[in-house]
Amino acid sequence: MKKKVDYYVLDVFTDQKFKGNQLSVVYTEEQLELEQYYDIAREFGYSETSFVNYSAAEKVFSVRSFTPANFEITGAGHNLLGAVCLAILKKWDIFREQHGHTWVLMAGEKIPLKITEKDGIPYVGMKQRPAEIMLTVPASVIAEAIGLSAEDLTLNDWNINIVKTEVGHLMVPIKNSEFLSKAVLNKSLLKEASSKFGFEGCYLFTTEHGKSEFLAETRFFNPSIGIDEDPATGTAAGPLTGYLENLGYVERNQSYRILQGAHVRRPSVIETEVVDDGIWISGSSIIVMEGVMYID
Repeated sequence: MKKKVDYYVLDVFTDQKFKGNQLSVVYTEEQLELEQYYDIAREFGYSETSFVNYSAAEKVFSVRSFTPANFEITGAGHNLLGAVCLAILKKWDIFREQHGHTWVLMAGEKIPLKITEKDGIPYVGMKQRPAEIMLTVPASVIAEAIGLSAEDLTLNDWNINIVKTEVGHLMVPIKNSEFLSKAVLNKSLLKEASSKFGFEGCYLFTTEHGKSEFLAETRFFNPSIGIDEDPATGTAAGPLTGYLENLGYVERNQSYRILQGAHVRRPSVIETEVVDDGIWISGSSIIVMEGVMYID
């Protein structure tokens, strides 16, 4: 007999259906074979699929996430946010043995959480490590890989830096929203730069966007793991906020909002806050689909 598992599809970093970043979540009673994770992620075809279960032995909700290109994703991003929001929306008692603390395991790593509610929708904060400013990458290398000129990558004389909280992404300042919208991914060139300089994704951002409610407007390219353009990327929003705090552009203990996904018609809002011992990434999610999948 074929085994059945429940699945859900959520829109993440949004409180509206058909916006935000799409995420499939599969509930399994036990760990699957690696090839099964890969196959199921390809079947859904979203940028990431999360697999969740409650570990009675470790007394914790556990999450693993995979891309259709056979990469396992780590870190506190939309893949974790959607999984936790799903558990809260479905009233799964995942924190019952944590004695007032709220945390989950993401690929075996403990991620602290903050759970609140806005207008009946769960709002989840995920804590990332403090940002580490790493290597500077020449504008000439990246400009060609995103279809712009080096002059277009000038904003307040800020450097193009690899920044890491959990994942090392490249922070690319763009002159204004006009040039941000003109960026076009060259997969092969960006993969080459990623391999050479040691970053994963490329986070284009501008603070010159005319939208006062947002700290920055962004776009994210990550062809190295099979993601052409992502509508919302928590693992890049954290490094960006840390990068801007390091430059003196944002303050600690103050909440900011980042807009991503508008260029792929999936606008997403990521809330960020730098604190003394890390960076909080927060947002909400909506369930848009659920069903049963048959696996061997």
